[in-house]
Amino acid sequence: MLERVEAALEKIRPFLIADGGNVKVLEITDDLIVKLELEGACGTCPMSPMTMKAGVEEALKRDVPEIKGVEAINVAEV
Repeated sequence: MLERVEAALEKIRPFLIADGGNVKVLEITDDLIVKLELEGACGTCPMSPMTMKAGVEEALKRDVPEIKGVEAINVAEV
């Protein structure tokens, strides 16, 4: 499962890196929630909640449909 999640993230990482950020998988829970750490600019960006929902979570669910959700442990408050 981790390999499939990482492969899905590799498809969107160039866009995150271009904006000075990245994501790191911390854990995949037993109930199939992917917990991520936002790195670089993503950790403090006010748009990070939207990036998580519309970008990262959608990409993961598209490529790994078993995933129930995605959580960032350090997402910026809006």
